[in-house]
Amino acid sequence: MIDKKTAFVSSCNAKYFPILAEWLHSLRSFEQGQNASVCIMDVGLTDEQVKYLKPLVDQIVKPDWPMKIPESRIRGREYLKACVCRPFIPELFKGYETFIWMDADTWVQDPRALDIYYEGARRGKLAIACQADRSYLRQIRIKWLGAMPIKMRGFYYTNALKAFGFKTAKKLLPFQVLNAGVFAMRADAPHWKRWQELVKKALIKGKVFTAEQLTLGMLTYLENYPVEILPAYCNWLCETKPLWDENTNQFIEPNLPNEIISIMHISGWDDMRLDRSLTTSFKTLQGKDVQLSYRYSGFDGEAA
Repeated sequence: MIDKKTAFVSSCNAKYFPILAEWLHSLRSFEQGQNASVCIMDVGLTDEQVKYLKPLVDQIVKPDWPMKIPESRIRGREYLKACVCRPFIPELFKGYETFIWMDADTWVQDPRALDIYYEGARRGKLAIACQADRSYLRQIRIKWLGAMPIKMRGFYYTNALKAFGFKTAKKLLPFQVLNAGVFAMRADAPHWKRWQELVKKALIKGKVFTAEQLTLGMLTYLENYPVEILPAYCNWLCETKPLWDENTNQFIEPNLPNEIISIMHISGWDDMRLDRSLTTSFKTLQGKDVQLSYRYSGFDGEAA
């Protein structure tokens, strides 16, 4: 059962603070979020923003880089700590039994996924959704020369090629990408230590931004650490538009059986993540067209 020994963890910088406040409000609006602890990685918040958060959360930690990285690769992007410090969550926030990570650009529409992530972690597995679903149609990009494929691009292949070389990239190419934007693990899961080792290796030659998601795939697919792969409604990637149900005022999957989406992940909508007034068109289950925002509507943005 989700209680104070379970910590929901997220991170943010000053630029995206309003969506972190929305995430927190959406989480706390359900029993699971009310019962749990909340921990925040400060990767560039202002003093005023930290002051706002302190009475609402249990811990705020400003992490260090896990290893020495040349400034030429960081270029002042302190927010990248939110990526590379993810494998070190149990060391940053001590005393918790289970961790559920959620990116700041996610929000909870329905609490089912919170219980599912927790249960996957309780079983000693990495609980995570992947970037493959019947609604997500495009997985890889191929450059052709006549009838011959001469260049292939996919998240694992492209990033593993740079960080670990062709042999590893080739092995990872066929696999579905696990999305590190939402995941859960017990604090005592063996995954953490090996993930830390792999992410440090990835940072030697690979991209800082993609290191943690790449190495989660290696951990799971190449080293067979136990995983529970969850359905898309547990972490809906908004590059693919859902339907809107006018009867329930909820986003739902665009294909039958039109499951209610539990966690919305505003990926691929950079402008909307910064401006909650922006909208886009959606088809409704009832056959109409509506203009809506992907942003969480239950909070009026006062923290901005």
